[in-house]
Amino acid sequence: MTDGALVPGVSAGAPNGRPETGQPETTRPAGPYRPGYELVAEQILQLIADLELRPGDRMPTENELAARMGTSRTVVREAVKILSAIGRVRAHKGRGLYVADDEGMLGSSRWGGFFLPTNLDHVYMLFEFRRVQETAAGRLAAVHATPAELRAIGAAAEMCRQGHLTDEVALFDRGDEDFHLAVATASHNQFLVAAVREARRLQRQSSTIGLRGTVGGHAAEAVEEHLAIYHAIRDGDPEAAAAAAGLHLDNTLQDYRSEIQRRLFG
Repeated sequence: MTDGALVPGVSAGAPNGRPETGQPETTRPAGPYRPGYELVAEQILQLIADLELRPGDRMPTENELAARMGTSRTVVREAVKILSAIGRVRAHKGRGLYVADDEGMLGSSRWGGFFLPTNLDHVYMLFEFRRVQETAAGRLAAVHATPAELRAIGAAAEMCRQGHLTDEVALFDRGDEDFHLAVATASHNQFLVAAVREARRLQRQSSTIGLRGTVGGHAAEAVEEHLAIYHAIRDGDPEAAAAAAGLHLDNTLQDYRSEIQRRLFG
């Protein structure tokens, strides 16, 4: 995932995500099959960065993108749907494609052109940023959380646990999202709430494009880590809450690292 690709060595120009005709497969690391539109979505993001396009700038047309990337317009259209869904590209009927002008705090003109969800360094920096945010949020929540906010944190942790026990990924993900936002809300710092929400949105972009359906190997541990954060906040122990939040983010990052290593080296 160096230089803008989560799975180096897989040609994004191949429409079906497999090696291009004539290229020996032995030169490519073994890894799970990935649809061509995911690979093309990564290429489009890299192209936006290479061309130094800013939010609101017009992009090449679907036909131009298809020619540039050696794939079909259909594959490009599917890639654009992904990028539209995560807020990186905006398609205007009859007018073409534009870099999305996201008004979110981290998706503003300064950040929107900076974060590439297919770049490992950017993903790791985002985790560092999240660690700063969420340790601070946990510390403040242990001081300021109201009974209602504690119930919301506990309910989200339980939703995660149920999602893990029943193997319902959507339920686990919803509980995870609710949990982190509930802790931020209990900090009573609206800047932290906005920062946590936006950083998690950016992280979802890297998961959607490059690690969809693969990350989550430490789900059982995450359930226990959520409970440790909740208990520290409930007990009014700021340092324990910060330490538990930091451990949770460190382990989540390790989950990403392990999956990336698996993809690279089989």
